[in-house]
Amino acid sequence: MNDMLRHATTAGITPQAFEGVTVNHRGQPLLQPLDLRLSGCRRTLVMGPNGAGKSLLMRLAHGLLTSSSGRLRWEGPTPRQAMVFQRPVMLKRSALANLTYALAVNDTPRSRRRLLAREALERFGLAALEKRPARVLSGGEQQRLALARAWLTRPEVLFLDEPTSALDPAAIKAVEDAVLEFHAAGTRIVMSSHDLHQARRLADDVLFLCGGRLLEHTPAERFFTAPASPEARAFIRGELVVIPANAHPPGH
Repeated sequence: MNDMLRHATTAGITPQAFEGVTVNHRGQPLLQPLDLRLSGCRRTLVMGPNGAGKSLLMRLAHGLLTSSSGRLRWEGPTPRQAMVFQRPVMLKRSALANLTYALAVNDTPRSRRRLLAREALERFGLAALEKRPARVLSGGEQQRLALARAWLTRPEVLFLDEPTSALDPAAIKAVEDAVLEFHAAGTRIVMSSHDLHQARRLADDVLFLCGGRLLEHTPAERFFTAPASPEARAFIRGELVVIPANAHPPGH
């Protein structure tokens, strides 16, 4: 394990609290009042049907969106964070240069940037591609490069927004292995996914959203064996999830 990412205590990661948080757009509620607390070093899977509001929640948590009402706060010092998107943002330069740029932005001494970047490429199985333009890499290679870039920022909290939705099985396994490595090094994982099998493999706990409402936040084993809401039961059975009558379908 890389000591540069190990934290002194995983319990020291600052909890994040959502207190009555909402998101509205042109008068339409996209996320209804949300009360939630994320703490410790856990692997939290954010699940729900298409349009449930998973991506909105992820972007709110990472600070990319501002809530319409309510309060979202860190209960202490703001931790180091990184986010990996469904479609990674690649700079128009080589795979290696994408990583050295991230190190430069984080004030890493110039003398160490190429060494650290090459170590990250090696760790994520991309060493042979360091000179290749990042934008011509395959989807799986780009996603691993995004994870390598996140690794270099030493995040205490890593947000991943459906990072494997468009990947083949081998690429999915590579991303999941990387997620487990982040977690083993002391990083809190908050990851959205629609893949039940993936959630069973990775989740400590599950947030289940439907129609912009948080219907369940429960340990993964309980979610999969005894879901509390009819919407979650339908989702697990692979059935069409009926959005509650008092909810409005949000943007994904």
